[in-house]
Amino acid sequence: MCGIAGIFLRQQPVDRQRLDSLANRLSHRGPDKTKTYLDGSLGLAHTRLSIIDLAGGDQPLFSDNGRLALVANGEIYNFIELRRDLESRGAVFTTHSDCETILHAYQHYGDGFLEKLNGMFAFALYDSLEGKLILARDRLGIKPLFFAETNEGVFFASEQKALFPILPGGPAIQPDALIQSLETRFNTGRQTIVRGIERLQPGEVVTFKSGLLISRRHYWSPFDQSSEPNRLGFKNRVGFDYEEAAETFEALMGQVMLEHMRSDVPFALFLSGGVDSSVVLEWLRREEGTRELAAYTVSFADAPKNDDARAAKTIANRFKLRHSIIELNQQTLFNHLPFAVWAADDFIIDPAILPTSLLARETARDFKVVFSGEGGDELFAGYGRYRRTKLQRWLANLLRPGSGGFRTRGMLGGEWRKHLLSPLLREHLPAGRFGITTAWGSTPNIWSDLQRMQATDMATELTDQLLVKVDRMLMAWGLEGRVPLLDHRLVEFALRLPDELKVHKREGKLFLKRWAEPVFGSELIRRPKSGFTVPVGLFMQGDNLQKLGKILPRHKAFSGLFMPSGIDALVNRQSAKKDVHDILWSLLQFAVWHRIFIEGNGEKPEVFANPIEFIA
Repeated sequence: MCGIAGIFLRQQPVDRQRLDSLANRLSHRGPDKTKTYLDGSLGLAHTRLSIIDLAGGDQPLFSDNGRLALVANGEIYNFIELRRDLESRGAVFTTHSDCETILHAYQHYGDGFLEKLNGMFAFALYDSLEGKLILARDRLGIKPLFFAETNEGVFFASEQKALFPILPGGPAIQPDALIQSLETRFNTGRQTIVRGIERLQPGEVVTFKSGLLISRRHYWSPFDQSSEPNRLGFKNRVGFDYEEAAETFEALMGQVMLEHMRSDVPFALFLSGGVDSSVVLEWLRREEGTRELAAYTVSFADAPKNDDARAAKTIANRFKLRHSIIELNQQTLFNHLPFAVWAADDFIIDPAILPTSLLARETARDFKVVFSGEGGDELFAGYGRYRRTKLQRWLANLLRPGSGGFRTRGMLGGEWRKHLLSPLLREHLPAGRFGITTAWGSTPNIWSDLQRMQATDMATELTDQLLVKVDRMLMAWGLEGRVPLLDHRLVEFALRLPDELKVHKREGKLFLKRWAEPVFGSELIRRPKSGFTVPVGLFMQGDNLQKLGKILPRHKAFSGLFMPSGIDALVNRQSAKKDVHDILWSLLQFAVWHRIFIEGNGEKPEVFANPIEFIA
């Protein structure tokens, strides 16, 4: 796990200071060691968090003939199996690093080498013989990678913030992406919030030659998964029951966890008390036997009691876990906003970045690796939006067509679009749902609506919000997050499950609940979902609201983008009705983001700093 960056110029040699500058902005991702490599017009940088092959796994890695150079972020979980096969083909390994398998896979498997890799990864591979640079990202987009093309060539990095200084004229807002964030709370697709910076897509490989982009393709996509269950070993081509699905799940999960648990350092678990993290816990217990497992849970001190925290404590006591409950109060969460916004890098409106970051901070005091249950709701249909009736979706599609009535409710209602957004932003309103409608249109028509909803979420919110939160909040503290439920083999399994094994009437995630119930009991598994809810409404009232009313309407972050009169109206509405705190929170967060990355030079804020004073 680490940060990677690089420069590939068209003509002139790379300047070491520019390469070092990229690496320095990623030092939080790899606090153990930083190394760079220069070869004329190519420069590669790697900041390392040592997880596997602690002594010999430094990067860049090179092929034995010197032809290939590699920097990689993430883990190749099946490196033991790959190494065995590659050695039988004549490969000679010089380290025990899991990432060295990428070099040999490229040499021995040819164009299909990416399909051989199981894991979470983003890497840059330079082939000096062919003079080309290959950038690739894992299938689900668990690990990030961004690049910017300029007149000089291409620059790339694990986080956008490392690339801001190389942009001509500095970073500037991309209105389409900002509208998307205001509509759906995240921006998705290739376009990012900053003009000139592009995100590599999940399951995508991009090739450059002489600093110019020459090809790009997807080697995997959730939209390409066949609906035929027999591809995963199911015996019944037409349909299959719970027992057969459970048998296949057991075999898949066993292999996935065998691979994911490979580590040369101890690991812990984020235990939410929900179904997903409980399932991961059960598999960790199966593989680890009697070893005491450390688990971390977050709780909100001055908000309504969260059933998940109580459930997590019950589970921890039952299985004798070394359990730490991190209790956070309102002011602590609020004052962590500037740091969390800096860590998030991209502009995502998800208050859960606050407790996630602080949970990672505590976990990183003793561990470098932590498991979590991200992905369970997308894979096994846990969200309430998957259970809306056909009539509800039909009516929603009439009002906002393009996604079959799915995800049609934007954060900004028509009233606020009219009064809050400047004429410039209103011109870009059609882009607000473009990511959702594009993803929906890419799903096979023969799929059920449920499959289409799941795949749409996987291609948008999962990769560009939830996994951004997991990667950036954890890596800000030098902590690697492992998300075994998002192994691509489990994703393929889940997309092929019959709808009736996932949703029935008003209950979702049926398959996973049924599987987990014998272990944890129905009281824990069947209780209503409480979620990871941050009390944002408490932040947007009293003195905070009064101060925001004075600062926000004419703040420089909103110049040309938002109407001062609309912000005034928003503050007044929150004071009177207390029902627009989400919109007000998004404006505060944007002002903080703007202060750090547009007005400032991207410097890391203090861990705790009052966000209102920060933007004043």
